[in-house]
Formats: sequence, C-alpha cells, structure tokens
Amino acid sequence: MGETGVASDLPAGLGVFVEAAIAALGSTLRSAVLFGSAAEGRLRPTSDVNVILVLRAFDIDRMDKLREPLQLTAAAARVAPMFVLEDELASVETAFAVKFMDIGHRRRVLYGDDPFAALEIPRAATIARLRQVLLNLLLRLRERYVSLSLNEDRLALVLANMAGPLRAAAATLLALEGKPQMAPREALEAIAKETGGEAIGAALRVLSQVRETGEAPAGAARDSTIALLDLIPRMLARAAALADSP
Repeated sequence: MGETGVASDLPAGLGVFVEAAIAALGSTLRSAVLFGSAAEGRLRPTSDVNVILVLRAFDIDRMDKLREPLQLTAAAARVAPMFVLEDELASVETAFAVKFMDIGHRRRVLYGDDPFAALEIPRAATIARLRQVLLNLLLRLRERYVSLSLNEDRLALVLANMAGPLRAAAATLLALEGKPQMAPREALEAIAKETGGEAIGAALRVLSQVRETGEAPAGAARDSTIALLDLIPRMLARAAALADSP
C-alpha cells in the first residue's frame, strides 16, 4: 500500500495518478474505481487504463491541481479517467448502460466506497443503449473500411480500439438473452460460434492478436474488418428482437 492506502500492484502509472487525485481532490473525491481489462488483470499494450473518479463536487481549483499528473500518466501509461458526480450516477448508468453493465461485473475499488455495489439498470434502457452502441460501431467501421482498407497498420489500430466496446456489447447481449454471465472476450467468441463461419472466427483471433501486439498479419486487418461488418448486423438483429419481445 502507498501512503494514502492505494494498492501497490496497480498498472504502471495508475497508482501515481490515484495518489495524485487523492491529494488534489481531498474531500471532494468519494471513490476511485478501476474497470475493464485492467481490473481483471488482462491489460494489453493497446488497452487504456480506465478509471472512474466519483466526485462529491467538481471543484475547479482542485481539478486544476490534477492536470499535470493526468497529462503525464495519460501519455506514459494510457490512464483514461472518467469524472462523474455522485448525484449523476443513476443518469450516467442509464445513458451508458452497456459500459456500466460491464463495470458492474469488472471493477476494482481503489479508493473510497463502492458506488456500484447496488447497480441496477432498467432492461429497456440497456437494450436501447446496446442497439445504439452496435449501430455506432457499425457505422464507424464502415467509414474506417472505406478510408483505410489499403492502410493495414491504421486499420489494425481501428480494430484494437473497437475490440473493447464490441466485446462489452456481446456480454450485454448474452446477459439480456438470459445466458450465464460471461467475460466480454468469451461472450464475443460465443456469439461468433453461434453465428458460424470461419471468417468470423479468424477475425476474432486477429482481434485478440491486435489487442496484444498492436499489429496484424498481412492482409488480416482488411479481412477481419469485412467479417466484423457481417457479425455486427447479426448482433443488432438479436438486440432488436429483444426490444420487440415482452
């Protein structure tokens, strides 16, 4: 533990940032919560270190003291904080239901209490947000394919950045369908198996490789993008079916 009680086994730079947040924000900081792949010890070179700071107030003078530590850790360790006021939690959880369903299952409290211990998101809001997330991913991926399909390196980075949201959407979809709770990566793999097709299975293997190394085999980024452009509409159709069911 550090002097302020922050665990010493955190991803590089995150402990420094949380210590700085505690010192700068003082009593306005209620909680610091790590979420996503870093929270379950599966951080990859291309992964952001996602942390939520739940605040009692957004005090400008105190926040200004956090600017330099954030700039340093964001550049050196990909620390990516979200600042949420405690009285905004219910609204934010509903508005970003897919992200917060994932947080409900993959989080680690670094400081303060657990603001998500009683997390409960309305089913209708979760379905609506899931459809929005999938549609946004689909539209972005189409544009990225048209503009970058001849640039494998940049297209591979697009896939790396898309992996997290797509996996979280898969886990949310299966949970809404009443399936046992699964980790996001395994959930997407399960959907791919149900969908069938070697191209989609190969695309997910490339997705994992890109997340781990930042690179894809020659030609694989383009082929994987095409496969995902087939998979995401199938997931959207399943989400739409949920909305139409009682």
